Amino acid sequence: MSCRHNFHPDCEKALNDQINMELYASHIYLSMGSFFEHPDIDLPNVTKYFYNASQEEKQHAQMFINYVNKRGGCVKLGPISAPDNNCNNLLEAFEMALNIETVVNQSLLDIHKLADKYNDAQLTDTLESTFLIEQVDSMREIHGHITNIKRCIEGHGKGLGEYMFDKYILGDKIQ
Repeated sequence: MSCRHNFHPDCEKALNDQINMELYASHIYLSMGSFFEHPDIDLPNVTKYFYNASQEEKQHAQMFINYVNKRGGCVKLGPISAPDNNCNNLLEAFEMALNIETVVNQSLLDIHKLADKYNDAQLTDTLESTFLIEQVDSMREIHGHITNIKRCIEGHGKGLGEYMFDKYILGDKIQ
């Protein structure tokens, strides 16, 4: 007897795609953290922020893997492309992060719509209670960081503004 019940193959495929998207996002954030850790950049709180974001995305992928297995599906991991993140400064990095989170959010909404189409209440509930709320909170947080980066740069210039953001704004939030 299989534990697979009302888990449509289209939903399973969409979740596998989501797993790979979360792993790719983790890869990008890892690359961004590495960029800001470089001695010529040296923004330690920004580095921590992006390394933490990388871990969070990896955890999301693991949660989706666990969910697919719980539903009796088959996890199919795909190749993770090298990040194409040509961020040259703090503002570009956070704008890229907002774009990543927006794309991930849209993907989750598309999966929700698909689950609704196949009357998969378990999947819609999981998406709503676990992922969608967190996604909106994350997008809001990043947007706030972008606003504060712009303020710091406008008030202090690029170099000092980035330092001020790292030390005084992000530093109060990162542990």
